[in-house]
Amino acid sequence: MKDETSNALSEILEELEASVSGESIAVEDVVERMGESSFASLMLVFSLISTSPASAIPGITAIVAVIVFILTVQMIAGRDHVWLPPFVMRRRMARDKVCKGIAWIRKPVSWVEKFLRPRFTWLLKKPWILVLQFLILGLTLVMPFMEIVPTSGSLASAVIALASAGLLTRDGALILIAGVLLLIVPAVLFFVGTGG
Repeated sequence: MKDETSNALSEILEELEASVSGESIAVEDVVERMGESSFASLMLVFSLISTSPASAIPGITAIVAVIVFILTVQMIAGRDHVWLPPFVMRRRMARDKVCKGIAWIRKPVSWVEKFLRPRFTWLLKKPWILVLQFLILGLTLVMPFMEIVPTSGSLASAVIALASAGLLTRDGALILIAGVLLLIVPAVLFFVGTGG
């Protein structure tokens, strides 16, 4: 995928839409379309799906959490190609909900990417990038439990989408924002979930 163009995020949505056929789409179809080395692209795609109305698909927040966790671990380990377990790869999502989600997210993505550009790129290098990656891991560990709090899973996924967009466009400013949110969002959701 092109990761430094001004419309990189819209291109990814177009690739996702092109991968949809039949009554449903499998995770494996998305991986094949995005490319087995496109870790950040895949992270963005699945987090956006979980942010959009497609999050109404039962269990989608938990599945996205598993996918993002595995992708992040592999990024930290420096793998060249994506590996996901068979039970995740076989998971299917309803075509109409995915397409509705893509249509819903397209306009805000198109607006946001106008402001993204390579800057503060030192944040994409170690050790700084590891901080972001471990914060993402921490969030994915609590995401499966967020389905009991309405919209909380979508909020968590939106933060991961921001981090992924920062990686794809090499925008360190966005990565900084995502990092702060990755620290704040779990605490806020815990506070709300416990009725504090």
